[in-house]
Amino acid sequence: MHGISWRKRSSQAGLSLLLLCAVGLAGCTQGASSVQENQALAASHPRDELVLAVGTEPEGGFDPTTGWGQYGSPLFQSTLLKRDAKLQLVNDLATDYSVSEDGLTWTVSLRDDVKFSDGEPLTAEDVKFTFETAASSGSVIDLTNMAEVQAPDSATVVFTLKSPQSTFISILTTLGIVPEHTYGSDYAEHPVGSGPYKLVQWDKGQQAIVEANEQYYGQKSAFRKLTFLYLDEDAAFAAAQAGSVDIAAIPAAFSKQEVSGMTLESVKTVDNRGIMFPMQPAGGTSADGFPAGNDVTSDLAIRQAVNVAIDRNALVEGVLEGHGRPAYSVSDDLPWGNPDAVFADADVQEAKRILTAGGWTDTDGDGVVEKNGMDAEFNLLYFAGDLTRQSIALAAADMAAQAGIKINVEGKSREETKKQAYANAVLFGWGSHDPLETYNLYSSTHKGEGYYNVGLYSNPAVDSWMQQALQATSEEEALPFWQKAEWDGTTGFSYQGDAPWAWLVNIDHLYLVKDGLNIGEQQIHPHGHGWPVTSNLEEWSWDDNSRSRQYSASSDRH
Repeated sequence: MHGISWRKRSSQAGLSLLLLCAVGLAGCTQGASSVQENQALAASHPRDELVLAVGTEPEGGFDPTTGWGQYGSPLFQSTLLKRDAKLQLVNDLATDYSVSEDGLTWTVSLRDDVKFSDGEPLTAEDVKFTFETAASSGSVIDLTNMAEVQAPDSATVVFTLKSPQSTFISILTTLGIVPEHTYGSDYAEHPVGSGPYKLVQWDKGQQAIVEANEQYYGQKSAFRKLTFLYLDEDAAFAAAQAGSVDIAAIPAAFSKQEVSGMTLESVKTVDNRGIMFPMQPAGGTSADGFPAGNDVTSDLAIRQAVNVAIDRNALVEGVLEGHGRPAYSVSDDLPWGNPDAVFADADVQEAKRILTAGGWTDTDGDGVVEKNGMDAEFNLLYFAGDLTRQSIALAAADMAAQAGIKINVEGKSREETKKQAYANAVLFGWGSHDPLETYNLYSSTHKGEGYYNVGLYSNPAVDSWMQQALQATSEEEALPFWQKAEWDGTTGFSYQGDAPWAWLVNIDHLYLVKDGLNIGEQQIHPHGHGWPVTSNLEEWSWDDNSRSRQYSASSDRH
């Protein structure tokens, strides 16, 4: 009965969105007057141009020193290193790097043939300037462990750390380099970089138009011009139906709807969704003065029972239409994840056993267990307007109810969620190619920093393992310490340990792609902020002869 109810609500919500876009198609496609006009527009642009609706507009603009490019390619800027489709490290601006035996000194050698899009050469001084600017920005880029950065010559950069930090390598793969000579207060809106593309027009709230950077030193993309449309997922789907985009990111709710002339591409991700539990009893306050703690979720039996009662495969099939996979941690299928932390779920009887052993019983026969006169009832918040999160939350609540736990699902604004997150469970989404995210989510030193560790979780053993991981001198050396922080056989932040989260699903990123457009081998994607699908633009191409013929006439005219 519970399964029927959430599946019905999920499909009804998806149908409502589809009907909304069908009725108001002109609004969903940025004001185009008809489907025919949109199709004509798509057919008119040259073969070396693309129109994309693949992600949201970056609120802070395109400045890497304040966070642009952290979840995907910075596009306009180059990085020292980058990760290939297998997440292996490869050179970008760097030709080589080395780490001292004590892990404190990182020396990077640079290419000598790199120019910014304005024609000025990129040197070690620009790298030094970028890292110093990012360190002082107070943004999501954590360079507090960097003691100094020096440029002894134009092709060498030397970083000195306060203590060894294995995750420093991830900063070298994500922080785009900005030019010292042209960097200013308006850089985020008018970026200059050495990446494969340059920004030529930004109509805020509508679109960004980029063109190939003729100064780019790397493999050139087949596409000279890209237009990024800022559309919500439902509007992007309508634009794909109208034929006005070449690639569109869509939610799973639309994945069963065939779109003429387009193919559905499903990309594996670590873009997860999970339930964060407040870990302290009620009555406390957060560092910023908000109520903190929850008498129900602070009980380990409740957290473990929710974890084991959830049927993650059913969530994947019923909510994600099969486009995803179960999640058991924040780092499934990544090198620092611990496979021993996976457990058998969808077991309501085991959930009931855990609750009974923890002193929770249904004494009054109302279907909700209680302990010391308190019902096993709590709120689960999600960001209002997010159809997928809403559907996952409702489904999880129905599943937990079968074990005797009552979860009240509520949609809230981001601002209101942040205020209430210390005292209520929240359905959050994370997922990164950087194990530092694991540290931020579970470390006692990051309690309540932004959305990090708002459950106020703390375990000295976990802190110790993660500190050893950070202080390792290489990613490889750090791996066993990250894994032991998750579960060392006795304790950890996994289900078998403290269970401060119930990780639910990893969501596939879904794209409707114009027939004949090859988007290459995609990395396992991080969380959906930014435009991760564009990280390999140099591999994209048209490989369908009919598509080539379709564009041949218009290409000749441009």
